[in-house]
Amino acid sequence: MKLTLEQVKHMMDVAQLSPIATAAEVEELAQTVKKEDFRFICIHSLHTKRAADILKGSKAKVVSCIGFPQGVIKTALKVMEAQQCVTDGAGEIDMVLALGALKAGDYKYAEEDIRAVVKAAGSLPVKVIIETPWLTDKEKVKASQIIQNAGAAFVKTCTGCSPDPVALYEDIRLIRQTIGPQMGLKASGRVGNYFRLKSMVEAGATRVGLILPQAREIIRGWEEENK
Repeated sequence: MKLTLEQVKHMMDVAQLSPIATAAEVEELAQTVKKEDFRFICIHSLHTKRAADILKGSKAKVVSCIGFPQGVIKTALKVMEAQQCVTDGAGEIDMVLALGALKAGDYKYAEEDIRAVVKAAGSLPVKVIIETPWLTDKEKVKASQIIQNAGAAFVKTCTGCSPDPVALYEDIRLIRQTIGPQMGLKASGRVGNYFRLKSMVEAGATRVGLILPQAREIIRGWEEENK
């Protein structure tokens, strides 16, 4: 598999999702994303406008996380948060699947919850996190089907807050086989080097979620392989 450096940089969502991250730290990361030509910064909704203002005029976009990290808030509140992110300059929305509803077999609620956020996001792509460590294979398939039916643009594996939040090759393959070739698929969780990124892409991922040191390590790995 041969990836260009541009392809590698543009598939990485560089995240700052620590609950103790300061405004200054978010601003610093936004400046770095812009300077180092990454395409996405993934942050809490609180910081959307702050990051969007810094990225104005660049190709980089803000990925705003709503209902994060557990998703256990009312749909109406998720909708309000998504609408505020659109107003504040978000380029994409990440949300968490209503996992309790999925586990209980209330697929209608889980789908309508997503559908409402997709509508609120308008033209912005919505990625839906399913927290693979908490799901059986059967539930991963059902969650992916629900997300696709609701009109979201991506399935995403993990928030990083679940037990052992690692993106597994087998999970990516299973989700890709479920959703088909066209829908986006984000592998998030310990994609910390170039070998791991390539394995995720080989399995079917189109984006990966990580933090800045991991993104830089992936770039270093690409450079080593392409000397």
